[in-house]
Amino acid sequence: MSEAEARESMEFDVLIVGGGPAGLACAIRLKQANPDASVCLVEKGSEIGAHILSGAVLEPRALDELIPDWREDPPALATAVTEDRFMFLTESRALKLPTPPQMHNEGNYVVSLGNVCRWLGQRAEALGVEIYPGFAASETIIEDGQVRGVVAGVMGITRDGTKGPDYQPGMELRATYTVFAEGCRGSLTKRLFETFDLRRDCAPQTYALGMKELWEIPKEKHRPGLVWHSVGWPLPRDTTYGGSWLYMLGENLVSIGFVVGLDYPNPWLSPFEEFQRFKTHPAVRGFLEGGKRVAYGARALNEGGLQAVPKLVFPGGMIVGDAAGFLNVPKIKGTHTSMKSGMLAAEAMAAALAADRPAVLEGYPAALKESWVWSELEGVRNIRPGFAKYGFWGGMAAAALDTYVLRGKAPWTWGHHQDHETLKDAANAPRIDYPKPDGVLTFDRLSSVYLSNTNHAEDQPSHLVLQDPGRWKGVNWERFRSPESRYCPAAVYEAVGAEAGNGEGEMHLVINAQNCVHCKTCDIKDPTQNIDWRTPEGGGGPNYIGGM
Repeated sequence: MSEAEARESMEFDVLIVGGGPAGLACAIRLKQANPDASVCLVEKGSEIGAHILSGAVLEPRALDELIPDWREDPPALATAVTEDRFMFLTESRALKLPTPPQMHNEGNYVVSLGNVCRWLGQRAEALGVEIYPGFAASETIIEDGQVRGVVAGVMGITRDGTKGPDYQPGMELRATYTVFAEGCRGSLTKRLFETFDLRRDCAPQTYALGMKELWEIPKEKHRPGLVWHSVGWPLPRDTTYGGSWLYMLGENLVSIGFVVGLDYPNPWLSPFEEFQRFKTHPAVRGFLEGGKRVAYGARALNEGGLQAVPKLVFPGGMIVGDAAGFLNVPKIKGTHTSMKSGMLAAEAMAAALAADRPAVLEGYPAALKESWVWSELEGVRNIRPGFAKYGFWGGMAAAALDTYVLRGKAPWTWGHHQDHETLKDAANAPRIDYPKPDGVLTFDRLSSVYLSNTNHAEDQPSHLVLQDPGRWKGVNWERFRSPESRYCPAAVYEAVGAEAGNGEGEMHLVINAQNCVHCKTCDIKDPTQNIDWRTPEGGGGPNYIGGM
């Protein structure tokens, strides 16, 4: 689109980009504090919750503060936790370990997080928040060094970059304050980090890939409220951080998931295949046999903790939730901390609007540092980097020391390394042979993507872009043998050519962007940061509807 082309614009007091728990909590709290404030929220998914697959354990601390009577009309599929299990897996055995204190779940709920978001969205709209789903924010408006809003809703650009017959230029959504609640590795937030140098004084972020399936299992095997975690097999314990879960919701549903730290070194490792292999363990197979897989999804997770939190405010806006990285890794929870960050941001904006001091946003990070979010993350800040520093057993020992002896008050804080710098050359790493899927318990990636209801407009430009296409062969193929074809959990990337044994001619990379489930792993793990994940048209990507 030419710069001279006019767009319609709308003005608000506050614009929120992202309809996850943090963005919705921010919207609700702002309207509670200032009912007259005009608040708009845009969400790239087709509806609120469309990009969030069922299965999470919710600590209700922030929700209790936001909506104290929520239990009188709770979200669908909210099930009180009834039992905790923490397991160590060998290839054939499952040993029950004492549950670490951070993982105790008394008073918590197994929930469909998508339904929680839909429920919060209804609460926000009832308070007067304008919510626009299927409206992807693709560009940040920055004028005179200040964020003024976003461009959203651009549609109809064809694959070759021209305007198609259904072209829509989008709208300028302008606001006094713009809140970025995009979740992990948000595309606009990533550029804000660079524009305003927001990561200058913090440790590098470290990430994991979380993959999730939703199963319906026989009633006699279902234990509503069971929370089951494991560490160990099948991941190589000396080099790769990760673990798994099974959460039992209502209606005989089980969320089963697997997490792999993206600082793993072996380019032959496939997180998706490790997940499938995990389900063949006797202790896991016993839960699932006789059941049916009904949904699949994947998402990158921020695991850097407190030391990786960037500067949170900049002229005209702020960052909340997992876009900033408030996940409590040992607790395996981030919804409560993300919601609280959104609530504190809302309170700071309400105060600034009331005082007519639009340039003052520092009340948000100041309040955050005085809140339970900061103290909670401060107490566990060394646990995740301890595993990267000392491996599995050393990390377990360091975590025990930090938890039981030092009680989170160690006089040191460990940092992180960049996940994209950790891969070994393929020639120096052991190859991994994964078994073929059986189609009953284990599956391939394409059939999994089908269950995510992923869809992108067929003729739109690829939202996955190689910044330097020539770099792929000399680095990704020659050194690492196309790791993106293995770390992507959705079969987006395919190395094609004679050397790969699946074609003729020179090696090249095929990008099947229509398969993308928006996990952002490629944007994180590519060894030269050559892959750029950009915002596709609104409504594209996975679509988890209803009870999913």
